[in-house]
Amino acid sequence: MKNKDTERLESIRAAHETARSESSSRMEDYLEVILELVELKGYATTLDISRYMNVSAPSVTKMLQKLDENGYLEYEKYHGINLTQKGNQLADTIRQKHGILLEFFEILGIGHETANQDAEGIEHHLNPKTIRQLRKFITFLKSNPKIVQNFNNT
Repeated sequence: MKNKDTERLESIRAAHETARSESSSRMEDYLEVILELVELKGYATTLDISRYMNVSAPSVTKMLQKLDENGYLEYEKYHGINLTQKGNQLADTIRQKHGILLEFFEILGIGHETANQDAEGIEHHLNPKTIRQLRKFITFLKSNPKIVQNFNNT
């Protein structure tokens, strides 16, 4: 029979085996920023991405090449950056996850800035089933505002 310590160690190992790599999370962050810039300005430049991601322009160029190789965008140096359908879908999925987490944290009474930081920190690591359940739970809470009021008044 396993004790709680052994179970915890096994769950940590399993999480690390299935966890997305930091590189994947970083790629998703870039796609999310590119999508936001394109929607805001109509285009995204290496310099814009560099400013929003707080990284050097050569780092952005390197990541754009990687995203291009993986089919998420079309990139030519000194030309435009265009997300492919695959890139758009992934960026939109990440944005939806972020929105769901942000809304959930704000319902919990966490301030917007902290909620936004926390959502950004975990949005890449949640299973789609977890996100679906959170969305259902948020809908339930919104349809029962007294529960939220009672929770926030404690």
